[in-house]
Amino acid sequence: MTSLMERLPEPELMDDSEQAEAYASADFESANSAFMAHLDTLLAGRPLVGPVLDLGCGPADICLRVARAHPGADIHALDGSEAMLACARRRLGGAPELAGRIRLLHDTLPVEMLPARHYELVMSNSLLHHLHDPAVLWDTLRRFSHSGTRVLVMDLYRPASVAAARSLVETWSGDEPEVLKRDFFNSLLAAFTPEEVEAQLAAAALGTLKVSVVSDRHLLVAGQLP
Repeated sequence: MTSLMERLPEPELMDDSEQAEAYASADFESANSAFMAHLDTLLAGRPLVGPVLDLGCGPADICLRVARAHPGADIHALDGSEAMLACARRRLGGAPELAGRIRLLHDTLPVEMLPARHYELVMSNSLLHHLHDPAVLWDTLRRFSHSGTRVLVMDLYRPASVAAARSLVETWSGDEPEVLKRDFFNSLLAAFTPEEVEAQLAAAALGTLKVSVVSDRHLLVAGQLP
């Protein structure tokens, strides 16, 4: 799905506490439920056991969902924003029965070391469009994977025009605070097209992963490494 717009990168980190709080309080039920449905499809009904890496975990909503659905998974959740991790800690505090299986990590990509050498699943939701150099995501994914690692990356894709971006903002964030509407608009303009993501995967020797458009604003990268 080729966009007529040039990409306009945005800041890589949500360091502002107002931004982080607005994001953590927003209604992402539809998108996050879709992410979990895509994970179910990827796993084909099998339980997830072992270490899981979440790159750009944000307020940890998806981490908690994965931990609830897969009791055998231990999740290492990385984010570069201390403001966002503060929201994640508060959310984990409300689920003490799961908090011991979710380890929050404050770091940015590229990362040199992680608690596990290899992961059974590497997942990411809404990180890719923030990155000025997308290769750092794919290089990290490949470095901390092994044969059989599953990959699930969901992100926005860039619409064809500014007008289309504004329409998506009104459709999906019309009742949200202005700071969130502004960030969503900027994120749409900073996102990559499916064709651009396919080129990134080819350059990273990750061509076995498949890119698909899964909503009016989201693309999905999914698969299992050979």
